[in-house]
Amino acid sequence: MRPEDYQALKERLETALDEKKTGTFIAAIDGRCGSGKSTVAAALQQAFGHRCNVVHMDDFYLPMEDRPADWKHIPSANMDLDRFRREVLLPVREGREAVYDILRLHEGIRERQTLPLRPLLLVEGSYCQHTSLRDLYDLRVFLDCPPGEQERRIRERAPERFEGFRTLWIPLELAYHESCQVREHADLVIDTAGPWRADLQEAGGAPKD
Repeated sequence: MRPEDYQALKERLETALDEKKTGTFIAAIDGRCGSGKSTVAAALQQAFGHRCNVVHMDDFYLPMEDRPADWKHIPSANMDLDRFRREVLLPVREGREAVYDILRLHEGIRERQTLPLRPLLLVEGSYCQHTSLRDLYDLRVFLDCPPGEQERRIRERAPERFEGFRTLWIPLELAYHESCQVREHADLVIDTAGPWRADLQEAGGAPKD
């Protein structure tokens, strides 16, 4: 991601907050695996500080027992999009605190989360711009990166999980992008190819370790 692309996104959100006198501005960051969705959201959360909440779609996986038997062949069938819509998007749009459960499937933990009302809500993660959700956002951002760069990042981040991404998660994600025309309906498309972590640091938005 070039510094100027990140800066343009940050300035667009800043302008939106200046213009929106009441309520919460809700922006969704979707895109390819490894395109930097969580990294960009974390950078923006740091930049906007107490004015910003971030919600991660990874917290809305469906428990295995609630998924259809053929979920591995159905884009978004592993996600509880209805609960996300009901417990997060609708309350925030109505000016209410969102109260929802974070499901940590591998640990078998259910954790209650409450979001205080803030001017900006960032939703990041795959499937957040599903057709059943996208009209509830004020801004839709799609992060893209070339397949070769995507593979390099995933191998670097989680080499032991790469085969699962290659054979299951990436094909499911691409089918979701195609069926919901996610990129085509985005308000802003950003190519994050290149040394994007360094670029965010240069732009003054990277999260501090």
